[in-house]
Amino acid sequence: MKDPYETLGVARSASEEEIGAAFKKLARRYHPDLHPGDKEAEAKFKEVSAAAELLRDKEKRRRFDAGEIDAAGAERPQHFYRETADGPHAAQDGFASNEELAEFLARAFGGGRGGGRAGGFGGGEFRARGQDVTYELRLPFLDAARGGVRTLNLPEGRTLQVTIPAGSTDGQMLRLRGQGMAGYGGGPAGDAYVELHVEPHAYFRRKDNDIHVDVPVTLKEAVLGARIEVPTIDGPVSVTVPRGANAGTTLRLRERGVLDRKSGQRGHQFVTLRIVLPKGEDKPLAAFLETWQPEHPENPREEMLR
Repeated sequence: MKDPYETLGVARSASEEEIGAAFKKLARRYHPDLHPGDKEAEAKFKEVSAAAELLRDKEKRRRFDAGEIDAAGAERPQHFYRETADGPHAAQDGFASNEELAEFLARAFGGGRGGGRAGGFGGGEFRARGQDVTYELRLPFLDAARGGVRTLNLPEGRTLQVTIPAGSTDGQMLRLRGQGMAGYGGGPAGDAYVELHVEPHAYFRRKDNDIHVDVPVTLKEAVLGARIEVPTIDGPVSVTVPRGANAGTTLRLRERGVLDRKSGQRGHQFVTLRIVLPKGEDKPLAAFLETWQPEHPENPREEMLR
């Protein structure tokens, strides 16, 4: 079996994050759902998953690096020798006897120790953990921001209930323990990895844990000030537009942003005001502006023309 570091394309000094990122990239490339009927892609997906499983397990990775187990996770054979009239010779491909060979196979494949050997394999059946699988889930912006539960329909007809943590981000990978392929010989099931793809929202934009939104206001509301309702990810709230507000004025709504999963604190929401004129012709307004002279005349484009 190929070296797991080579399989994932990472250095032997790679961090857990680098290994996870490499696995995610390759799993997307070779996932069987994207290559139906392609045996080569299926085999490659299994190889990538097995490599990632070994390297994500700290103890297995240590033992592999030390040469105690091979890329499949099996014990590496130790060479035993016996003395003969002609000097030391290896027996049974590195084992001193059939009994030692059977004992090794029993340990490697989950069989019992000691007596009761059947067929020279220690009476144990092959037992292995099931394969991990990777799925993708498209998620509305607000579901990612607020969290919730979504149903993922799988190709084989099963469904998975996926709990979405509040504040989830695009590309985030969720791990569902025991929801992968069934194990072999009574071994545990693999895990399911669900990669989230957050859809953009019509109004909200996210930057880190803050939410940004542009809100239109009328000329009268901007000049005289007003109390208006603005949208947030939790629903509308009332805010005050200050008297004389200009286009681009930004209001901050504290802790109306997205929950930070590490700190437990929420970001803020920033509301940027956009002044809109009435639809159609407003004759009284036009008549007023024809005679109106600003108290402090200025050219708003002056900086641009320098």
